[in-house]
Order: sequence, then structure tokens, then C-alpha cells
Amino acid sequence: MLTVRQRLLALLTLCLALLAAPALPAQASGAPSGLAQAPTRASGAPSGSAGARNPVVFVHGYNADPGVWGSLREDLRADGYADSELFSFGYDTHQSVNEVLSGRLAAYVDEVRRQTGAARVDLVAHSFGSLVTRWYVKFGGGGPYVDRWVSLAGPNRGTSTAWACALWDQACRDMTPGSYVVKNLNSGDETPGAVRYATFWSNCDEVINPDDSVPLTGATNTPVGCLKHNDLLGDDPTSAGVRAFLRS
Repeated sequence: MLTVRQRLLALLTLCLALLAAPALPAQASGAPSGLAQAPTRASGAPSGSAGARNPVVFVHGYNADPGVWGSLREDLRADGYADSELFSFGYDTHQSVNEVLSGRLAAYVDEVRRQTGAARVDLVAHSFGSLVTRWYVKFGGGGPYVDRWVSLAGPNRGTSTAWACALWDQACRDMTPGSYVVKNLNSGDETPGAVRYATFWSNCDEVINPDDSVPLTGATNTPVGCLKHNDLLGDDPTSAGVRAFLRS
């Protein structure tokens, strides 16, 4: 439940947001949306894994869908990844991180591992997906099954822009500074276990406020310059940094 002060702050933020440009990322055009689904390989893609690489599981952000990963998937394919090593978790972004979404991601990762025979996966998340994946790793039993974790513009310490929809949307409440999800994820060790962590953040991000909400203690934190929130998804230097980390 929101306190009276939080409700008033949410209403004020909403009014300001309506006067300005929309704060949260728009859904990618032409890409299917929907709930979490079983992993599927692209038709005609070779089965099995090439070399010792981990399968990569992409987790999109709020109000988006798996279509946002087109550019990074193409770059990974150019690096030698097969479609059979690249998976996109699609889900309803208006649900709770800890009560619903991390459990659905756990089931998805289990199916990816079963399908590929891999012991562990690499997770690459954008925005809200960073909270979903972090909860899975820290509290959802995912630590032993994740090798590398990457966050692009994740609200890892919360973002004040989420107050614009916090009154009616659970995921927005989860993204607010000091929320149950944010508080627990950042209590104790922010980057627990043997997982290797990396974040990429912009000092011009119009969605993540403050900008330094993204970096985590114990992670490889990379500033990408002045990029808008969704521009990290198609930025060549950011892609190169992500791919170098996955090779490390």
C-alpha cells in the first residue's frame, strides 16, 4: 500500500509527466508482445551450442517486448552465435518482480538449459528487466545457473519517473526508489555469488533518475556517454562492450 505522502507524490509526478514527453519507453513497433513463452529456435537454425559459449537470454524492459533486441542479436550473430544460442524472454511488464516475474523467468531459464544442454546462461537485461533478472539471481535460485549478468539502463536503485504510474501499476511501484524490490536487491551484497556483473549507463537517460541508479558495487560499470534510454539498445559502442563482456 502507498502512504498518503507517496500518493500525493505520485499524483504530482503524473501531472508533471503529462505536461512533458512520456517518461517510460514505448513498445517496439512491429514486434509481438505477450506473456512468457517457451523458448523457441528460429526456423532453419542449427541445433546445439557452438564451442563453450553460454546461451544468452535477453529480458526486455517496461512496456516493451522481445523485438527490442533485434540490433544486439544481429551483432551477436555476426560474432558467431547461432540463433539456437539466443533466446528472448517475453512477459507481461505490469506484474510484480518478486511475486510473479522472477519465477516465470526461472522456469524459462530452466527450459533454455534443458533445450541446449547448457549448465549456465548469460542474462542481458534492459531497464525494468534488470530488476526481474536480479531478483531471480539473488532470491530466486538463479545464482548457480547464471554466468554473466548485464544491465542496460536498469533502475537498479529505483527511478523517480516510475512514480508517474505507481498508483495503478505494480511494476512501476517496484521501480520507485525505496520500494520493497529495490530495497531488498540492494541490501547486503549487491552482486552476490559467482555471477559476473556488468552495467551500462548514460548520463543523459531521460527515464532513469538519477542517472547513477544503474551502477552496482561489485559490477563492471561502464558509462556510455549521452544516450537516451532506449538508444542503448542500438548503440554500436554499447553493443561492443556487451559482447566483449560476454566473451570475458
